[in-house]
Amino acid sequence: MQIKPGFAMRKIAGSNIVVPVGAASSDFNGMITLNDTGAFLWNCFLQPTTEAQVVEALMHEYEVERQRAAADVAHFAALLRENDLLAE
Repeated sequence: MQIKPGFAMRKIAGSNIVVPVGAASSDFNGMITLNDTGAFLWNCFLQPTTEAQVVEALMHEYEVERQRAAADVAHFAALLRENDLLAE
């Protein structure tokens, strides 16, 4: 799974902002603001990966327990799916 093409994250005035680019801008109106953890997860999902791999990366980066990391990754992935931003 990975983020669908047509979206870019930029740091604007200290905020992590995801915006549609190119053809995606006609299908997705608006922008998404991510906190630093969300930005980290977004970057993990830019490459083909699995939820398990992202859980490992989150545990390593933020030194959190597996259960917490798994719940956070599952929630983030669900939000990406709900907004049709994730290719599986």
